Amino acid sequence: MSNAALTDWVLAQLPLYGPWLLGMTTFLSCLALPVPASLMMIASGAFVATGDLSLPAIGGAAFAGAVSGDQAGFWLGRRAGRLLPAPDSRKGKLISAALAQLARKGAVTVFLSRWLFSALGPWVNLAAGASGFRHPRFTLAGVLGEAVWVGAYVGLGIAFGANLQAAADLASNALGLMAAGAMAVALGWWLWRAARQPRRR
Repeated sequence: MSNAALTDWVLAQLPLYGPWLLGMTTFLSCLALPVPASLMMIASGAFVATGDLSLPAIGGAAFAGAVSGDQAGFWLGRRAGRLLPAPDSRKGKLISAALAQLARKGAVTVFLSRWLFSALGPWVNLAAGASGFRHPRFTLAGVLGEAVWVGAYVGLGIAFGANLQAAADLASNALGLMAAGAMAVALGWWLWRAARQPRRR
């Protein structure tokens, strides 16, 4: 079954299994499995807008699944750090990048990787566990980030109703713009600090 066919099948099951299916999807997505979690949340929001699904049930299930997936990834990294992919593999490079970001930014990296840089999220979970990152800090940053992720995507589905493609395109474009903006701010901050260093010397 192709990815497109699998996505269509999963979306077709959403009105039947609603919160349970959505919660499982967000859980699996936080373990780096290729499931359409963001699209599922948008579709769930659309069903909320038509009255077919309950907003508290959908929002709670998506949030609980995402937070549970983060915790599972964290403890998997903590317990099985030696079994992580080799550093020179593609997945190993992602984990190395996550470790570097954690060392520099800490909880900010965890927070942003829940929604703004979500492709890095599962690897940040593993890296945080394997590196000995403090669990309370990871949990607080993860919970706040997942609340943004779930709220944004379910909210888009409610706002756009049946036009899932428009909502998905808007989400992709908006996240791209925010990521570019974050990189621009970071670069500006780095340049500002670099310009000040000679003066201090």
